[in-house]
Amino acid sequence: MKPSKFKKTERSPVTSEILRKAKEYGFSDRQLAEIWEMKESDVRLLRKKMNIVPVFKTVDTCAAEFAASTPYHYSTYERENESIKSKKKKIVILGGGPNRIGQGIEFDYCCVHGVMALREEGYEMIMINCNPETVSTDYDTTDKLYFEPLTLEDVLNICDHEQPYGVIVSFGGQTPLKIAKALEENGVPILGTSPEGIDIAEDRERFGLLLRKLNIKHPKYGTAHTVDHAVQVAEQVGFPVLVRPSYVLGGRAMEVCYTISAVRDYMKKAVDVSPDHPVLIDRFLEDAFEFDVDCVCDGKDVVIGGVMEHIEEAGIHSGDSSCVLPPYMISDKSYSEMIEYTIELAKGLNVLGLMNVQFAVKDDTVYVLEVNPRASRTVPFVSKATGLPLAKIAAKVMAGRTLKELGCKDFDFRKMEHVAVKEAVFPFAKFPRTPVFLGPEMRSTGEVMGISKNFGESIAKSQIAAGNTLPTEGTAFFSVNDNDKSGTAVAIARGLINLGFDILATEGTAAFFLKNNVPCGKIFKVNQGRPNSVDYIKNGKIQLIINTPLGEVSRNDEFAIGWAALEHKVSFITTLSAAAAAVKAIETEKAGGMSVQSIQEYLGMHTIA
Repeated sequence: MKPSKFKKTERSPVTSEILRKAKEYGFSDRQLAEIWEMKESDVRLLRKKMNIVPVFKTVDTCAAEFAASTPYHYSTYERENESIKSKKKKIVILGGGPNRIGQGIEFDYCCVHGVMALREEGYEMIMINCNPETVSTDYDTTDKLYFEPLTLEDVLNICDHEQPYGVIVSFGGQTPLKIAKALEENGVPILGTSPEGIDIAEDRERFGLLLRKLNIKHPKYGTAHTVDHAVQVAEQVGFPVLVRPSYVLGGRAMEVCYTISAVRDYMKKAVDVSPDHPVLIDRFLEDAFEFDVDCVCDGKDVVIGGVMEHIEEAGIHSGDSSCVLPPYMISDKSYSEMIEYTIELAKGLNVLGLMNVQFAVKDDTVYVLEVNPRASRTVPFVSKATGLPLAKIAAKVMAGRTLKELGCKDFDFRKMEHVAVKEAVFPFAKFPRTPVFLGPEMRSTGEVMGISKNFGESIAKSQIAAGNTLPTEGTAFFSVNDNDKSGTAVAIARGLINLGFDILATEGTAAFFLKNNVPCGKIFKVNQGRPNSVDYIKNGKIQLIINTPLGEVSRNDEFAIGWAALEHKVSFITTLSAAAAAVKAIETEKAGGMSVQSIQEYLGMHTIA
């Protein structure tokens, strides 16, 4: 039916019959509000006044052969309601919505663990999610499941029917957070960190004020709504800049811009992603180390769940980067500052439940990049690596328990007797000629973990699990930026030579290696002539690539090298820290005899549980 059929005019007001028919045909309150030039809230009030509300039907999983007992429900505008409301105290958890490339399943893990924990506390657990291919939507996970979109209208309809004790919005990632404030304004009790605290963390101006109040360093930043204002802010902040919409999931539409024209192009194509919020513009810290810290706060005490060091450079989305727990290259000063800042931020935002903080360390200075007062993508990894069930603890805290009641204590993760490595899994092999350069927009579809008593073996296991086979012989190709022409690059090259590899390098890198007595051959860059690095990859003359880009031109080179490496299944590394880790892994693989133990045996090595 065409929307114009329902167009409201002065002579043709919205009648009960028209509104009911519109809802039966599937029009949302928001669509009708736009058609009738009203507010969505006004359509909702009118609908309730006319007693036009949805009923909930049970999904018949038995094809009508006999009565279905599965607690699946969906809404429709009919007359009979099949969802029977119990008298038990209820808590609703909002899931993560549909899974897409660049959106992992980690949030579903948090939702399921939250359900398990609160069932232990005696609550009836209700899940709202629209993805049938998740554990949170299994028939035996929750007491009741509503297959509904995670929109304000649909969630409010369910809350009107169920009248829950509270709703948890912080386990499903960014999707539920978008409607948290509106839910609260409509009288829905939000459990955990308040929408106000969430908004402070998301609103760059308000968050900046909090950082200045707490005297915590951060990269220069600004916000903009228009193209010209964005250019002005970028020039003030200084290039390169990271530009992104606020309130987006998986780093969607984030981009690193090196020039004014790039900022203009970005604003023209991406400002529509989040029209109700400004575009955030941050100084991009190239060549910095990045760290993630997960914690749980009960409003008074804070327990650090884990401190993870990213192997890739700062600026790569945490869902795409490999990371190590415990951190392996950090000073005591930086470690202590990160712990201190995390506790201050949790208390400053009045966090109740989970919080994730992303730090960058450059020249031994700690900067806060971002704070998420919600479940993060690293929670499952930290929980499995340490034995501390963060999502379960957070759920109980949100329902009123304290960390002291739950017996949670701080633990120095640097004293762990095992090393856990998280590695991302990418879909690039399914999409030929796709740029493989990693950046602030998440592109992975999952993750794996390698665990052992030493760093090299954990890296090797994680690479095997992710399907990234590292070579144990052949030729390694180097092209490193000027900042990376250091003792670390020399040590990596010598390490590979000691393992039996030959070295090829681009002109500048080769000159640097020869100056430091590292034997190597010289090869053209992509734009310098033929045969170049891509030709060598295609001809099977290169088995390992170490290419560390810096700046726009070198990143464009990396795209060409990257897809050639992907097509010909050549291992491709973009940071020196990842290359150093790969050398350790190759050493372990060549030595042979990797250990095999259950995760329970590793966790028995310390007393954190």
